[in-house]
Amino acid sequence: MSDDERDAEALPHSITAVLDRVCEARDGNSTSVGDLVEGLGQLGHSVLVLVPGLLVITPLSGVPGLSSFFGLTIALVSLQMLVGRHHLWLPGWLLKRRIPTSRIEKAVSYLRAPARFIDRHTTVRLGILVHRPFRSILQLACMLCGLAMPFLELVPFSSSILGAAVAFFAIALVAKDGLVALAGLSFLAAVLILVLRLAA
Repeated sequence: MSDDERDAEALPHSITAVLDRVCEARDGNSTSVGDLVEGLGQLGHSVLVLVPGLLVITPLSGVPGLSSFFGLTIALVSLQMLVGRHHLWLPGWLLKRRIPTSRIEKAVSYLRAPARFIDRHTTVRLGILVHRPFRSILQLACMLCGLAMPFLELVPFSSSILGAAVAFFAIALVAKDGLVALAGLSFLAAVLILVLRLAA
């Protein structure tokens, strides 16, 4: 079964439902990435890109090293989506990384209102933009944003901007909404143009 088919069957098509699943994966005072992956893994690879993309937008990204950590997770999962790998692999050191559960709860709470807004305004449309070959462009964009995060962690707000771009693309893949994919590409293009002008 292809990644597209598995996502279509398993995904809740609701960002709020994904956040609920994050809460269900909590484990004591700190939660490992392995716990989160196990709790979210059956929902498809797109969700495993969406969750760190959303978390890096929240104040949780202020924890030293977490933006780099989320970026590497996004890059590794996106790469495996690109090559069509059915069974996700992440290195042991990544799976063992633990995040304070209280911070996860605060981050999820921070995302609740935006998630409800997104759920109200997304639907299945412009399907050509979320299926191959255009799907691969979104996955590649997620991978590149993830790879860039560790290098830009010291630049204020840069990780959150890249996280927002990843969130756009992942939401498009989860909700099967091509209009969100188009918005994400426009957002990323605007950011790149701004960076080039500032660098000039």
